[in-house]
Amino acid sequence: MLTAGRNGTPGINRTERRDPMRELHDGLARAAAALLCLGLAGAAGAATPEAPKIKIPEPGVPQIMTMEGRYIRVAYNNEGYAILGYRAANLSVGEPWILLEVGFSLRDDVPDYVMKRDALSLETPDGKTIPLPTVPEYRAANLGALQARANVQRDTINYFPPNATSSCRIGFFSDVDSGANAWDQVAFTDHQACLGRIYFQVPGGIAYGQHWLNVKFANSVVRVPFRILTKEEAKLLDKNYKDIAKQVKDAFKPPPKQK
Repeated sequence: MLTAGRNGTPGINRTERRDPMRELHDGLARAAAALLCLGLAGAAGAATPEAPKIKIPEPGVPQIMTMEGRYIRVAYNNEGYAILGYRAANLSVGEPWILLEVGFSLRDDVPDYVMKRDALSLETPDGKTIPLPTVPEYRAANLGALQARANVQRDTINYFPPNATSSCRIGFFSDVDSGANAWDQVAFTDHQACLGRIYFQVPGGIAYGQHWLNVKFANSVVRVPFRILTKEEAKLLDKNYKDIAKQVKDAFKPPPKQK
């Protein structure tokens, strides 16, 4: 597991690492249970004592999805791994810029990869696909208030596969006075876990509903789903979590053993 080091720089905790690939069935069950809040749209207004039926978003690509907290989502395949935290985004509905805490890594023995800016895009509930803004566009937006909110209201996303034992920075953005450079690419090896913040300018402002972060690796795309929750959806999730988790567990039961 990666931990935050001095001045927020990611560091490595070599004695407390976890393997998100451990047991495919458990991963799928947790994935769906974790993503249950992504399919609650429309259920919040239903006045019924029964637990709401959940719908898991379909990524359209082969991958596994999990959750490490209400506002943390993970998606990965045999090539790449992506994790994001979006608590600040969920508290910024209506605002024109979305901030995501992200982490990316390669799976074990995958060849080195250089991720460029066009590898990342955001899909919004109205079907738009938004690219990363340029550094001048980002700097002109003066996002100090958004960054301050994210510094206070955030969750750790330092969960990576066990082969990712060293850290690196995702530096697509930097402020003029930060002392750090902005890079147009990030070079990965299969032992690196890279962390950083990315930003998108959202036409019309951040809306409630289903979003996707698209992450291109050399030979595949990982799509990380996250839902901007209404207050009613968040309450519904908290109230019915155990019932919904049971639905998911039942849906992903392994096939019976052959006699």
